[in-house]
Amino acid sequence: MEDPGLTLLALLALAGLVAGFVDAVVGGGGLVQLPALLVGLPGASPVQVLATNKLASWLGVTVSSATYLRRVRPQASTFVPLMLAAFVGSAGGAVVASFIPREAFDPVVLVALLLVGAWVLFRPSLGEATELRFGRGHHVALAVGAGLVVGFYDGALGPGTGSFFVLAMVGLLGYSFLEGSANARLANWATNLAALVVFVPQGAVLWEVGLVVGAANVVGSYVGARTAVARGAGFVRAFFVVVVGGFVVRIGGDVLGLW
Repeated sequence: MEDPGLTLLALLALAGLVAGFVDAVVGGGGLVQLPALLVGLPGASPVQVLATNKLASWLGVTVSSATYLRRVRPQASTFVPLMLAAFVGSAGGAVVASFIPREAFDPVVLVALLLVGAWVLFRPSLGEATELRFGRGHHVALAVGAGLVVGFYDGALGPGTGSFFVLAMVGLLGYSFLEGSANARLANWATNLAALVVFVPQGAVLWEVGLVVGAANVVGSYVGARTAVARGAGFVRAFFVVVVGGFVVRIGGDVLGLW
């Protein structure tokens, strides 16, 4: 692949900046960053684009995770097993990714997004405050299950992983949107790391592009995480509805053949 010019790198960095902000608040930055890399790097193979996207996202989510850890202080008894399960699930998804056609995922993901988006939209009190569900053992077991399932999805396909983690934390386990987003960032850090463990030995990462986009993603992630913490659960909830709506339009267009 030819070296990208400065103009292209600047445009990809802008996409990384926006993606980092979105990802830090509710997840879903891949909706911005991955298409930008696909369009901007037509000479790269699909695995190179995916690997480069993972590097940039991992750098950004490292910063947002640290910010959430310091300012929100999520419970280690939940996020540690969640992260471990997410890592295992993502590695498993990466192994079978080449055998699963994207078309098999899109209709299922679209229906899930429509149902969950409507659920959040018509339940204004959802995620306003943390009201944990289930006993400690069942709570952790469900967190592990969510980590495995969403992590597998991230390894096999990827877009919207952070948002699905937020859904699991808020809708299933009873966290506020702010605490749910904190746990989601930590789990997403683990899934991105698992993918890089597979991609880096293959030589699939385009390091120059990945580091430039990643640096911009870091800035966006830092601003996004601090904004979410400062504005609270209500802001995160509203932003979540907007991002899910974007996913519905994007994936719905794929399913209907509009794009």
